Amino acid sequence: MRKKKDPTRKSLSDFKELHDPHSVIAKLEAELKKAQQESADSAAIKEVLGTLALDLNKLDPPAWTYEASETVSSVGVPTLFLSDFHWGEVVHPSQINGVNAFNMTIANKRLRYTVETAIKLLRIVDQDLGYPGIVVPLGGDMVSGNIHEELQVTNELNIMPVVLDLYDGLVGVIKLLADTFGSVFLPCVSGNHGRDTMKTWAKDRHHTSFDWLLYQFLGKHFVDDDRVVFYIPDGSDAQYKIFKTRYNLTHGDQFRGGDSIIGPIGPLTRGNQKKLARNQAVDQGYDIMICGHFHQYIHLRRLIVNGSIKGYDEYAAAKNYGFEEPMQALWLTHPRYGITFRMPCYSEQAKKGKAEPWISHFPEVESGDLARTGAG
Repeated sequence: MRKKKDPTRKSLSDFKELHDPHSVIAKLEAELKKAQQESADSAAIKEVLGTLALDLNKLDPPAWTYEASETVSSVGVPTLFLSDFHWGEVVHPSQINGVNAFNMTIANKRLRYTVETAIKLLRIVDQDLGYPGIVVPLGGDMVSGNIHEELQVTNELNIMPVVLDLYDGLVGVIKLLADTFGSVFLPCVSGNHGRDTMKTWAKDRHHTSFDWLLYQFLGKHFVDDDRVVFYIPDGSDAQYKIFKTRYNLTHGDQFRGGDSIIGPIGPLTRGNQKKLARNQAVDQGYDIMICGHFHQYIHLRRLIVNGSIKGYDEYAAAKNYGFEEPMQALWLTHPRYGITFRMPCYSEQAKKGKAEPWISHFPEVESGDLARTGAG
């Protein structure tokens, strides 16, 4: 009986091929050719878009983000974090007890309201708006995308007209911010919802994402406007400094897990520690990680998680997640103290309820009871 060939056993020809310099050179040449082709494909896309010569993937931040000036407002530089728009998705109020609704008309109103509210809040801190500029990270999941069958069926429009509609909306608010603050710096990363692949790719993540395509269009639009600077790295993270504070922007879809008690804090904290250790090993440490993805506003000392313009949806209700209003993160970075002022920036006006006293006793008791308990 003929013995079956052991698949783990190497033959003499295999050994020769492994150590034959001609075979090794041929394999290296094939790998080099593949890498060059991927780079050429990326360059071809940028050439078609007209962004090849812009070097948007190279960090060239404006001087006001790292040079403090005596003429600059003492409160520092504001950051308005924009992410997780899920533009194009539809949320039906009838399916979530009427607590939220979302479509592209609502999305446009919420985006504008968010930016206008940020300006009002920053004017409270400094009525003269004496800021040198504003940092506006774009953190991915800007579009709903077609990554799930239910989204393919229920999205308001298909992906390309959605990208064009969001492009118009962002052009308007970026111009408003430039007109208001004088300068805008926009570091950008892609999310997982904008991809055009079955799963998120580790290689060429950005070049398979409609988020990245949107950023390229925006970069091209503002190419002649010196007030607006984009930074769109090819990797999944964008690192930059505001004065002495080092930020690492990532979308957040690499962090998995959590539970009903602590939510995403566990996986985010552990993931941040792993990412920080990885970066420190190559002298790329940072002070604060900012991300989106979880649609829950969290602001800790070394971690900022963004909310969502979309707000509460059918998925969150089905998973019994806690309700959260649509909002985005807003904060100020001081030249000496780092982050000082921090505030949620709500994306729509609060609904009017019954008038409440500005301060009252809780729980409610009668005035006579207050006297008997010694309160009052």
